[in-house]
Amino acid sequence: MVRQILQQCLTCQAFGLSTTCSKCGERAQAAAPLKWSPEDHRASLRRKMNGVEDPSWSETLPTLPALNSMIEYFEEE
Repeated sequence: MVRQILQQCLTCQAFGLSTTCSKCGERAQAAAPLKWSPEDHRASLRRKMNGVEDPSWSETLPTLPALNSMIEYFEEE
């Protein structure tokens, strides 16, 4: 069972109501992301599932280069 009714084909970008495209027969997925609500009752469960509450989680995030090194890089070009 799909969580949203409107589906979009990954290949030909056609819209439909099933997870299989009626034009090309390829796979279709939800046409838009699920709506977010501040009263999200499953947010705590999702955070636990993704390990966001773990202190080491922030260390796994990608880091951006320092602003000064970015400025130097663009000045060289």
